Amino acid sequence: MNDNFAGRAADWDSVEKIEMTELFVSALMESVQLNSKWKALEIGAGTGLVGLRIAPYVNSVVFEDTSESMLNRLKCKLTGNESVEVLYGEVFEYKFRDIDLIFSSMTFHHLPDIEKTLEHLYEITNPGATIVVGDIRSEDGSFHRFEPIPHRGFDTDQLSELFKNAGFEIQLVKTYNKLTRERVEGILTDYEQFILVAVKSSL
Repeated sequence: MNDNFAGRAADWDSVEKIEMTELFVSALMESVQLNSKWKALEIGAGTGLVGLRIAPYVNSVVFEDTSESMLNRLKCKLTGNESVEVLYGEVFEYKFRDIDLIFSSMTFHHLPDIEKTLEHLYEITNPGATIVVGDIRSEDGSFHRFEPIPHRGFDTDQLSELFKNAGFEIQLVKTYNKLTRERVEGILTDYEQFILVAVKSSL
């Protein structure tokens, strides 16, 4: 498996990334009542910036990522007292059906097949499970400097439909932050970050 973040892991935890994390975590905690009995799974955990903030409020966390170097940085932060599992590989490799909360920050636009992913999330979650996705709204590709990625952000109406088709009920979709970046020299562009909260039917 190619590690596309191998050269970036050591410097990933920048001030900018930490600030971005805080905004997502705040939006998540304002939108979802976390439960100390829940088992959570983070898609695209990276160095654990988000997941380690959520961990004290749930029973356990599975940190998933396809970058071994990022996960190695995460492991360096663990004290041994946390109830965690580190999963190197695609989320499809998680086969148990015991997850109560799934969350992901700025990772969904890297996932090639959203429909297939959501079908799998439905399979591994308990009835009533909550899914929280933070990502960017549709953009012109400049966010990644026109490098090839699966999705140039998301139309949240279309993404919501994919969640509904997979068996989830949409609870909330809102913009929680705006990033201003000079991705093209001399041009400042605004990128809206949204949070989407969906719940699996408890029936």
